[in-house]
This record gives sequence, C-alpha cells and structure tokens, in this order.
Amino acid sequence: MADSTPFLSEPAEPKLPPRSLDETIERCIGGFGWFQIFQATLVSFAWVFDAQQTFISVFTDAEPSWHCTDDSVCNSFSKICQLPKSSWSWDWPAHTSIISEWSHQCSTSFITGLPASSFFTGCLVGGLVLATLADSTLGRKNMLLLSCLMMSISSIFTVFSPNIWIYSALRFITGFGRATVGTCALVLSTELVGKRWRDQVGVIGFFCFTLGFLSLPAMAYVNRGSSWRTLYLCISVPTVLYCILVHFLVPESPRWLFVKGRKEEAVTTLKSMAQTASVLTMSFSNVPVEQETWDDNIYSSIKVLLNKKWAAHRLAAIMLTCFGVGMVYYGMPLALGNLPVNLYLGVALNALFELPTSLITFFLIGKINRKDSLLGFTILSGVCSVLCAVMGRVRPSLQIAMELISFFNACGAFNMSLIYALELFPTCVRNSAISMARQALVLGGVFSPLLVAAGRKNNLISFGVFGMVIGVCGLPLIGLPETRGGTICDTMDEEERKQCQKAAAAIPTLA
Repeated sequence: MADSTPFLSEPAEPKLPPRSLDETIERCIGGFGWFQIFQATLVSFAWVFDAQQTFISVFTDAEPSWHCTDDSVCNSFSKICQLPKSSWSWDWPAHTSIISEWSHQCSTSFITGLPASSFFTGCLVGGLVLATLADSTLGRKNMLLLSCLMMSISSIFTVFSPNIWIYSALRFITGFGRATVGTCALVLSTELVGKRWRDQVGVIGFFCFTLGFLSLPAMAYVNRGSSWRTLYLCISVPTVLYCILVHFLVPESPRWLFVKGRKEEAVTTLKSMAQTASVLTMSFSNVPVEQETWDDNIYSSIKVLLNKKWAAHRLAAIMLTCFGVGMVYYGMPLALGNLPVNLYLGVALNALFELPTSLITFFLIGKINRKDSLLGFTILSGVCSVLCAVMGRVRPSLQIAMELISFFNACGAFNMSLIYALELFPTCVRNSAISMARQALVLGGVFSPLLVAAGRKNNLISFGVFGMVIGVCGLPLIGLPETRGGTICDTMDEEERKQCQKAAAAIPTLA
C-alpha cells in the first residue's frame, strides 16, 4: 500500500496576500474586462462635451461675412465700420452669431473677445475652487456629475442671453463648472482598471475629446443658417442625459474609497466589478491600505503638495509646461480666422489632426518615455508656430501647413502632459495635482484670445508668441523623473519611500 506521508509532509504552498493595494485591485477586477471597458468608455465620454464647450465660441462668436448692397458707397475694399448700415448686409441671418445679432462688428477686441476669455477665466477659477473636492470629500464620480451638470445647465441658460454681458457671465459659469470634467473623467477611468491597461484607458478620453472637437464644425455647418442658440442646445441637453447614465451605471473609484478609509464601500464596489466568482468570497480583511494622516479638508491636498519639496517641484514644472501647451492648444483654433483659409475647413482639419495624435498616444504609450516625448512635442510645436508667423510674409500658402503641424504637436503635448501628471503624484493628491496642471493649460487659454485679437494685423504677435512660450515652458521638464512602467503609489509617504529606494539603487555599491 502506498505511503501517504509525502502528501502530508508537502502541503500546498499557501497563497500569499497581496503586497499592495494595486495588486489587491488587480486580483479583484482583473486586467481589463468588458464591464470595465464599458465603464471606462462611458466615463471618458465626458470629454466629448468638454471639447464642445471649449471650442463652441469659434462659431458662435465669429464675425460673419458680409456683402455690399449699395455699390455707390460700398466695395470689397471698404471697412464695414466706415459704411452706413444701409449699404451692406450680412451673408447669413443676423442671429447666426452674437457679433451680428448684437451689432458688435465695430466693438473693440476686448468686448468681442470677452466671452471666450470669460470662459477660460471661469475654468481657471473653477479649477482652483473645485480641484481638491474630488480628493477630499466628493470623490471622483460625484465631482464628475457636479461638474457636468453645472456646465450643461449654465449652457442651457446661455440660450436666453439678451446681451453680450449676460452671455459672458454665463460663459464664465460654464467654464467654472467645466474646469474639472476632464480631470475627474481621466482619474476615475484609470482607477477603474488594472495596471496593465491604465495607460490605454487614459487615452480613450483624448479620443473622445477629438470626437467632440470634430463634431463641432459638422454641427455648426448643418446649423449655419440657424441661431447660435440652437448650437448651444445641441451640446447641452445630451450632457444632462449623460449624467443620468453615469449616476446609475458607474461606481466610485475603489482606490479612492480605500484611501479615504471607506473600506466597506470599497469592498462592495470591488465585488460588483469582480470578473470571477472566486473573488466574491475573497477576504479583504488584510488588504494593505495605508491612509493619510494629515487633516482632511477641501484644501488639505493642495497644502500637502506645496509643503513637500519634491511634490512642489514636480507641480511647478508640469504647470509651467502646461501653461505653454495650453496657449498653443487653445489659441491655434481661435487664430484660424487670421489665416487665409475657410473657417469650417480649418477647424475640421485641426480636429482631424487630433485623431492621429490620439492614435499614436494609444498605441505607443506603453513604449515611449513620458518626459522625453513631452519635451519633444513642445519644441516641435514651438518651432512650427514661429515658422507659421514667418511664412505669412514669405509664402502664405504654407501657413496652414505649419499651423497644422504645430497644433498636431501641441495635441501630443496636451495628451502626454496629463498622462505624465497622472503618474507623477500618488492617489491621495492625484486629482488635485492634475487639476492644477489642467488649470495651467486653461491659463494659457485665457491669454490666447487676447493674442489672437492683437495678431489680426501681425501674426508674429499671435503665432510668434505662441511658439516662443511653448518652447521655453517645456524646458523645466528636464529636472523631472521618468514614470514609464513605474508603480503608482497611493500616499505621499509611499511615494517618498519609492524615491528613496530609487536613489539608493542608483548609488554604486562600494567594494
């Protein structure tokens, strides 16, 4: 009879508990299931409405074309402000643009550019006020819903604006709400999936932003004879319906719930996302979660970021880079009216050039260094932007080509800057850090309309400044660490220990 002792003396090796929260979530929800694909895509779809609200002023605030009705006092070389109103007429009905409806064709550049600047200023203020709520009290999902609802409802009220002043005030409120939409969507979507697919999921939002940008010229062209108010309704009402879907179909980030000490909710969320039945009976009592010990209020995360020298250095460098990127990214489409190209065609080409940028980012994100690629994008965008201004005096036909190449690289820098910021900071302050980086992007956008208005007579003031700013602002990246393939930490202490380990490993062992 065979001896069974060997079977008793060699027990099966026990399954070790996960060594980190990352591994715990990986074991629970797996790498990337169909349910996660649906949730990540749904969350990322918020970028569609974000893009539409960002660039809608290109069409609603544009100065329409006009024609002479009295050839005795009017010709193609006449200036509209020097002609009697009876001698000319708009090519389209006056209600197609706020400029023609409220007769601001002769107003100063400050007034005509006020709505766009108000929107970006609202984004800036909203980012400063709302940035920390997703990390401190509301969480990623609730902050996303609040931002989308504020953005859509204020946009609906914009339809009833009686003058440019009320219109600008409502655009400020829309920008205030919109400030954290993309940030919350990016963070929540990447925290709902495993480590392997985190990079690719982050790029889904960029695809959605491109889709929203690309849909605008199509919607504007279809409604080119209709009121500008119709265009606002077309992008605002679907946003409200989107919020209802997110409320019922998307869970809160389990990673954020763990870090905030809401372990029972986190466990319930993980089990609802589990891909295998065995996970449903898995014990979560020994999940290694490290909570932050600093005072928890709405601005505590910003305070911690500034108090930690390494975090403040990273934040300052990435924000300076984002400022330059934002100036070019938001300024290029607004400046298309200064180039010899059809506005609808120019915006469509810019939107189309965002698509290959998103594709390149999606397929190469796991293989390219964040810092080097971001630095390369900023330098190339700056060079081409300056060339765009120079070509206007030498070969105007090449201006649009330089503009498209510059915008292409600015799109790549935009995408990479957010992914890089996502990996530079731990979970407890990640949303706040990315929000600050995004506000730097928006701050660049605040100055863009002013430069565009000033550059109508001299492209060096717009495209030339764009190029110099983005080129110089990319230089602080040289002092930042590379994050490709690294582990994403959850607390500040964990991030500091990781940096100490890297520094120790870099020191050669003495013989």
